[in-house]
Amino acid sequence: MSRKCKELRIILLGAVLAVSGCAKEPAPAQAPPVQDTQDDAQVGSGGTVSSIGELPVVSGLSVAEIFAQKLEKPTPLGETTAVHVKLPPPANRMLADSLVRVVGDPDRPTVLFRSDTLARLGTIPASPGPEFFTLFSQLPDSELQRRKENERRLASGEFGTPTRETVLFNGRHPAARYEGLPVDADAFGQGALVPFTSCPQIPASTQAWWERTLMIRDPAVVLDPARTWDPCTGAGTKGGVWTFAHLMREMAQGSGSRPEAFVLSWLSLWLNDFQSNGDTVPARRKMYDEVIAPWAAASGASSSLQLNASTGRWEVVLSKPLDLDIAPFRLLSIVNRIDLAGTEDDSGRPSDPGELRFLFGLTRPSPWGTGGTEATCNLKPFTVIFEYGVPGEGCPAVMAWARQWAGLGSYATFNAAYRARLALMTESVVQRGRAPGKGNGNALNQLRTNEVTLGLPWELREFRLVDQNPVTGVDKPSNGCLRVHTMALTPDDATHDFRTDPDVDSFVRTYVKNGVEQPVTVPTQCFAHFVVPRTLNGRPFVGANSQVAPPTHWEALNAVPTDATEVCARKEFSANTCNGCHFKDTGTNDFSGVDNLAFTHVSPTSGIPARLSKFLTGGGSGFMFVVPDAQFGAQVTSWPFADLLRRHQRLQELANCTSCGWFIDLDAGYLSRMEALAGSVPLDVPPGSPAPSLTVGPIRDVEVVKQLLEMRPGFRTRLRERPLDFLQPPAARVH
Repeated sequence: MSRKCKELRIILLGAVLAVSGCAKEPAPAQAPPVQDTQDDAQVGSGGTVSSIGELPVVSGLSVAEIFAQKLEKPTPLGETTAVHVKLPPPANRMLADSLVRVVGDPDRPTVLFRSDTLARLGTIPASPGPEFFTLFSQLPDSELQRRKENERRLASGEFGTPTRETVLFNGRHPAARYEGLPVDADAFGQGALVPFTSCPQIPASTQAWWERTLMIRDPAVVLDPARTWDPCTGAGTKGGVWTFAHLMREMAQGSGSRPEAFVLSWLSLWLNDFQSNGDTVPARRKMYDEVIAPWAAASGASSSLQLNASTGRWEVVLSKPLDLDIAPFRLLSIVNRIDLAGTEDDSGRPSDPGELRFLFGLTRPSPWGTGGTEATCNLKPFTVIFEYGVPGEGCPAVMAWARQWAGLGSYATFNAAYRARLALMTESVVQRGRAPGKGNGNALNQLRTNEVTLGLPWELREFRLVDQNPVTGVDKPSNGCLRVHTMALTPDDATHDFRTDPDVDSFVRTYVKNGVEQPVTVPTQCFAHFVVPRTLNGRPFVGANSQVAPPTHWEALNAVPTDATEVCARKEFSANTCNGCHFKDTGTNDFSGVDNLAFTHVSPTSGIPARLSKFLTGGGSGFMFVVPDAQFGAQVTSWPFADLLRRHQRLQELANCTSCGWFIDLDAGYLSRMEALAGSVPLDVPPGSPAPSLTVGPIRDVEVVKQLLEMRPGFRTRLRERPLDFLQPPAARVH
């Protein structure tokens, strides 16, 4: 369905763009305090910096969660390999002793059998242990040889000085140090149980690697004269491939509107109240004063903000369209989020290569463009993040994208060759038509804003090229303009109090707590599987915007927790909200310095290069940033972070040490037949998910397991190439 943006109409002095809603005017924003900047390795107000070397050392074998074993003869479906996966205890406790586990979408289920049971039946030669479940694959010998060759090249230093040490992350928290194990291709060929861990050696995680492959913010790139344009100085190329103008022009194609109308339609969403999922978000009409009016003046247009008496809605009046080429948004960073490959909605399957992000900061230059300097840039605490889903599906696509990024790490400088290669990569994602099944054929997942320029308190909003079902919240991609979207994983802070809300308390105590992987030890072993529902207890739960300070985080339990699982559950819920992630749960509450890293992980006010939060850097290469628990304080526990180290390790793993196997999908009818045979289906869905239509329960009968194995050929659908670890969920979710 085409959803055409309303066009600019020239009338008298201007053009009116009608927008929706009638609003209360928010209080004016106050500029953050300006003090001296701090060095990244120093202690900020949100936490302390500690050495990664303080973490305990564990053996590589102890962290192995994947084993592969060549079968003596292929299965009836032609599978040659048993892949043993160490599954966490099920969220549904009654499935704890089930001999079968079903995970993922019931329409395309993944069915696993307890390894000990299969060994007893003689289906597999041996089991790696009682916590492992088995599925079957075609694993070509060439995959192991490829990994063996990659291990050799990494160890030689071809890609940079290697290190044997890998940091074990539990979720996003550094927990221990270990050495990855080489894959023994010869032992595999002889039918041995072969562990698959991370690479035995990878290039050491350094700031130089982060800057070239993960969080690119060097002036040579973000001020590249051939690909960016600086509204503060007028330097660069208007409409270059890394400009706000280029991204919006590509996004607007297929919308039915000119790019200028597309952008003004988006900006005008702040001018009137809007409602989503029962959450009424007040207008912030300072969008006109801070962004639209100055931009119009710089475009040579006269402008005004008028109340339409017939509709009760505020409308922008322009004498001519905004000039996109001189947009006041300056590039701060190009971000590789391959660590988001796979999503919770798809049971952690890395079927796509994650996200590519462009982060811009708002400026209000005086003068605008030519003749301006950094000193006259007038940087604003307002960021805009374009978050694209990288096109591609399956294991080869994920690895190919990872290898491209890892290849950028081989450049010694951000020279012309580096920038040309990066531009080819980014254009392969952002150009219109790269994602035919999405709105406007554009790969955008969501566009997010994070600002206090338009009013207090600090506010985050989210926009997508989808229609969101008002009842179910299910997205339907469609063409047209950007639309407001509910915030991912974040409650409505207008109706739910962040300290004493009974719905939040109930959700954390039940759904999230039930989804915490056991055993749990804070802070080194804490991770939870859960889904935040659109409604809870008959009331809307997910919000349409997110404010920060307050809320600074989300509390639950309303008292001292009774056990470590409750401490973990509160943190997992809160840190995955926009509020907690951008303030107290990650220690991003440092108001010191001209960069003011409160509420942001990339500062829009520190100049070029933009300053990064210690949540990302850990305080520097080789360090981790330790943040007291936002509700219970350091006396209960503190949480360590070093997210760029985690992303670096994941990138190297995907680029060099991921093995792909061919897995056969089973038809949903297999589960119906399972239910008829066993009386129940051991489907383990994350807490908070809609109740399945099947009867959920364990399978404890070995004879039923035998019958289920024999039934598989009758429900075969398609063969898909996936990483062997496709059932391991990504550590990060959306932030």
